[in-house]
Amino acid sequence: MKSSEKSVSLDNLFGDVLGGTASMLVAIPSAIAFGLIIFAPLGAEFSGRAAIGGIIGTITMGLFAALFGGTKRLISAPCAPAAAVLSVFVSEMTMKGTIPPASIPIYVTLVSLFSGIVQVLIGKSGGGRFIKYIPYPVVAGYLSGVGVLIFFGQLPKFLGIPIKVSLHTFFSSLNLFRWESIVVGAVTILVMVNIPKLTTKVPAAILALVGGILTYLGLSLINPALGVVENNPFVIGPISASFSEIVNTLVNNGKLIPAIDFSALGFIVVPTLTLAVLLSIDTLKTCVVLDALTYSRHNSNKELLGQGIGNIVTAVAGGIPGAGQMGATLVNLNSGGKTQMSGVVVGVSSFLVLLLFAKLVAWIPYAALAGILMVVAVRMVDKKSFTLLKHKSTRFDFFCIVAVVISAVSMSLIAASGVGIAFAILLFLREQIRSSVIRRKILGNQIFSKKIRLKNELEILQEKGSETIVVELQGQLFFGTTDQLFTELEPFLKKCKYILLDMKRVQSIDYTAVNMLKQIQARVKAQKGFLVFASVPLSLPTGQNVKSYLEDLGLTETEILKFFNDLDSALEWIEDEILKGELVTKLDTSKALLVKQFDFFEDLSVEALQKLLECMEEKTYKPGELIFELGEESDEIYFIRRGMVKIVLPLSQGMSHHLITFPTGGFFGDMSFLDKGTRSANAVAVDDVELYVLSREKFSEVAEQYPELGGLFFERLARTIAYRLRQSNIEVKALQEN
Repeated sequence: MKSSEKSVSLDNLFGDVLGGTASMLVAIPSAIAFGLIIFAPLGAEFSGRAAIGGIIGTITMGLFAALFGGTKRLISAPCAPAAAVLSVFVSEMTMKGTIPPASIPIYVTLVSLFSGIVQVLIGKSGGGRFIKYIPYPVVAGYLSGVGVLIFFGQLPKFLGIPIKVSLHTFFSSLNLFRWESIVVGAVTILVMVNIPKLTTKVPAAILALVGGILTYLGLSLINPALGVVENNPFVIGPISASFSEIVNTLVNNGKLIPAIDFSALGFIVVPTLTLAVLLSIDTLKTCVVLDALTYSRHNSNKELLGQGIGNIVTAVAGGIPGAGQMGATLVNLNSGGKTQMSGVVVGVSSFLVLLLFAKLVAWIPYAALAGILMVVAVRMVDKKSFTLLKHKSTRFDFFCIVAVVISAVSMSLIAASGVGIAFAILLFLREQIRSSVIRRKILGNQIFSKKIRLKNELEILQEKGSETIVVELQGQLFFGTTDQLFTELEPFLKKCKYILLDMKRVQSIDYTAVNMLKQIQARVKAQKGFLVFASVPLSLPTGQNVKSYLEDLGLTETEILKFFNDLDSALEWIEDEILKGELVTKLDTSKALLVKQFDFFEDLSVEALQKLLECMEEKTYKPGELIFELGEESDEIYFIRRGMVKIVLPLSQGMSHHLITFPTGGFFGDMSFLDKGTRSANAVAVDDVELYVLSREKFSEVAEQYPELGGLFFERLARTIAYRLRQSNIEVKALQEN
């Protein structure tokens, strides 16, 4: 390993140790609190079990979720959704009285176990990928909402009061404030905010915690009551946990298994599914926020798999289930955590704390932890979102953020998730409706098929081109965009005979859009026109076959409704129909043309034609036969006596691009005839083809004898090429302007 790589690895390890340790100091008190909340309905005798369950959950979730999930910097531990669902579950079982209180913990274990299994199944089935489609305004709103909740959730501990603070209780409980807590919390906040200006080698959270602890110890010299750990509301207090008690917990769980009535476990289905979904949402929301803060990208399915495995192990070990925890994760991020190993550090350090430092953890002040989390919470609020109010186009994004924040604060994070999903749908619909489903509209005299027409035919197609409208569609054709499409097309339904819809770039279509297309068909039929579809997708990324879908819903091919594989084929058919309607005199293609029948050689003398014919070679080709190919050296020009020739450009992987088609009476190969260079494409016979082939070398010999023939030949060649270029300019101009 190179020295630079070793340095990076050591830096990552150091950061993971510091970040994981700081996160552990935040996660363990919360985990213990969540355990106490869950088992509170069972009485004080279960407090020890609750504390141990919280610590076990921190150990197992930290280890296994990090190892199998792999999202960098994510810290998994017992969380609020788990406490909320399981506390209600325990309370309901206690009230019913059908299960002895001593047996209830094993049912909590079952709910945790099965919820972990459900998470594994969600991850294995790919359900985690849907979280990736959450818009950033929703993420910003959720992040800000979590920040507000963390701030106000920690405010009572910062102020030293035992009640939850609200706008009403805040002013009515000023007498309950404890100056000791405020001083400890304030010092912690000052250190947390200012220490990065002095050093970044040690995480601010750890130094802030040390500062808070030292401040508390200093205050204990003034107030001796602070120097007692038992029944002290300012500190975490003694933790009744040891390795032997963990073993006893596992043994007691095993003893309760025979008491389970497996035939009547239906009542755990709802809490199991609810817990699995909430833990998954909580984890993936944290991952999305972490992505936004670190400019990274997590693997949702893999992370759910890791979380599920973590919760399964946690349940078996008798711990409290958990998820990717926002507070601990942000502390880890701010304290230097680099990789998923910081989660492993949380698990290992939690185990060491349980065995070696339980007595020291007891002296951590709640106010110090509150101060750290309050700073983290303030940093979580997206202050830049207020700039969205400056622009009309982004104000809806701002209100989306505000709605998610209000939902999180006034209801719950789960409700905020629901509101966020609703706004994600609205944001998607807004963008789809805002962007036009019509890429461009071009009239028939601005775009032509790749089939070269004779001069008289082109004049008619240009004159009658306004009867055709070519509409290139794009994006999603659904209920939100159908009115836009119909409004754009309506003016042309009255004046155009041919409505050509190019659907090459259509990504999806729904029932409402098909009904709108049927209305267009009815309008076209009333006008005795034609509705033409080109490039209708046979297979979208979603698996939808658009052509089959249209046909199943009644848009099948009829005399007025046509389907073509590509735009060029559709344009060629429309041009043929227009020319047919104008009764254009066509060349008799049943017999091969003679030299004198080509427009190119019109008005040449009999003698000149005879000399020209003498230096020409007649060749025939079968359908699909190669006439010349890319890179071939040649100086020959080809005049088509009968049949059609297609010019195609070979692409990689056996693909090709159709450039142009020449009919009877046309010519091709003129570029190599002029510059004697190599061929720039392939020429392929479409059907039975007969050609006059004229080489530049032989033509030069004739031109020396008949200079007027040479001058006239190059004049007509230049005029025809110029005419083709003018046609191309018309198309390019139309494509750029529409």
